[in-house]
Amino acid sequence: MTRPLIELRWGSATSAGGRSTNEDSLLAQDDVFVVADGMGGHDAGEVASATAVEVLRSLVGRRPGADEVRDALVEANARIRALPAGPGRRPGTTVTGVVLSSHESTPCWIVLNVGDSRTYRMVGAVLEQVTRDHSEVAELVADGLVRPDDAPYHPWRHVVTRALGGGSADVEPDVDIIAVSPGDRMVVCSDGLTDIVPDARIEADLKAEPDPQAAADRLVATALAAGATDNVTVLVVDAPAVLPAS
Repeated sequence: MTRPLIELRWGSATSAGGRSTNEDSLLAQDDVFVVADGMGGHDAGEVASATAVEVLRSLVGRRPGADEVRDALVEANARIRALPAGPGRRPGTTVTGVVLSSHESTPCWIVLNVGDSRTYRMVGAVLEQVTRDHSEVAELVADGLVRPDDAPYHPWRHVVTRALGGGSADVEPDVDIIAVSPGDRMVVCSDGLTDIVPDARIEADLKAEPDPQAAADRLVATALAAGATDNVTVLVVDAPAVLPAS
């Protein structure tokens, strides 16, 4: 079966920010673009995020379906839970991103998410968050108990309700499918960016930089200039054209 051809362009940037080490991991290869934000103290978070990325690397070049992506996340959860647990929290990580695939010859993004890292889509110069935060504050906002404007300052804003690894043997990843539109710009990032840079500024920086590498560099620089205290990782993936199937 022939598949539509997608010419992707992408860029990535990461920084330890205000931390002594960088526990974020990223994968940007061919058709798989993910960011994992590790947690657990010491080097446990770094190992957990790297493990998640390594499992998801198996999807590269396969154009998988949603079920295969979900299965890979379940496998990553099991692999991380099998890691040695040192003092403090068990190793764990968030993970989010997109996998380029196709459905009935239509190119699509498979959007995956566990935790409070985020994936955005910008099309027509409008930025939209396409993942849902798995966090205490997001649930409070959804229940009408916290105003959206107050969420970035809430003391529970860093408490995640889902993660790979950690204390739960089961994982409930969000896996969604959206059609690729010519001109799509996908942004995948850890919360080191979104905790300190509002969506309106993210949108403005993306508009200012047509090149995806320059856009990723600019967003990380914006977070650092704003006083980021956490690791900051950004992937920017452009689909400037959808070519006819050969």
